[in-house]
Amino acid sequence: MDDVYNLRDLPQKASQAKKSNKKLVQRLKKINPRKLDRIVHELHAEVFEEIDCLKCGNCCRSISPHITDKDIQRLAGSLKMKPSYFSEQFVKIDEDSSYGFNQSPCPFLGEDNYCAVYTLRPKACADYPLTDRKRFYQALDLSLKNTVICPAVYEIFEWLKVRGY
Repeated sequence: MDDVYNLRDLPQKASQAKKSNKKLVQRLKKINPRKLDRIVHELHAEVFEEIDCLKCGNCCRSISPHITDKDIQRLAGSLKMKPSYFSEQFVKIDEDSSYGFNQSPCPFLGEDNYCAVYTLRPKACADYPLTDRKRFYQALDLSLKNTVICPAVYEIFEWLKVRGY
């Protein structure tokens, strides 16, 4: 897994695996949801023994999380700002009328890949990459998209195929 952090190759590798990953997602949708959770959570634990998000940070550099009003309130409060000012400075409305950060990389991402608001980060950030969530089947399509962004998700998909799913 030493090459997992070679982020320049990840989009190409994920693109090459896209067809097989789409088929994998279709097969995974047929598995009992509780069984799928057990399988994916086990792989999540194994993969994250090898992968350190602080060596990557690709999610924070390339995608904007969904931000809720509650996230805005919490982050604004921690920065001693009014929520309206926080929103003006950091938030945009996406094409689907949801909130996201207005810049990429994330305005709270440090050069060392540490998050300046880690303990108060948006729920979507805390939940990412979704591979340890309950009812993972609900995140299968989004996880397929995340294979291009997150080396851990890519590795989990590869291991699922190796294990015959």
